Amino acid sequence: MSKGDTFENDLLKLIFNATAIANIADNAATSPLTNLFVALHTADPGETGTQATSEATYTSYARVSVARTSGGWTVSANSVSPVATISFPACTGGTNTITHFSVGVATSGATKLLYSGTVTPNISVSTGVTPQLATSSTVTED
Repeated sequence: MSKGDTFENDLLKLIFNATAIANIADNAATSPLTNLFVALHTADPGETGTQATSEATYTSYARVSVARTSGGWTVSANSVSPVATISFPACTGGTNTITHFSVGVATSGATKLLYSGTVTPNISVSTGVTPQLATSSTVTED
């Protein structure tokens, strides 16, 4: 069973922009998330994984928070992308090859994975490299 295109956009706006879906869902919980957290991975975390699954381990790495608003994410045509380039902390030691990214709900730990996708081209991280996800990085509902 698939979702209708309008509902796919509505669902992405609910998750990434905190925009209510009339008569179905709202963002009125006691403490709704104000940010989503983007992580980098060295392998596909998979549908059963968490944000900690194959997460990057280079020295100085940390997840990056992005506002859960239209100022943080652009939703259009059943896909979502960051409004601005997402820059991760520069590597100060170690190496990683970044192949995937994910969007989740916390700054650290084995937390809920909302979406994940591939990083193309892969990012080779070593001392002095600042990994970035461009505004062309997208998650698509379909």
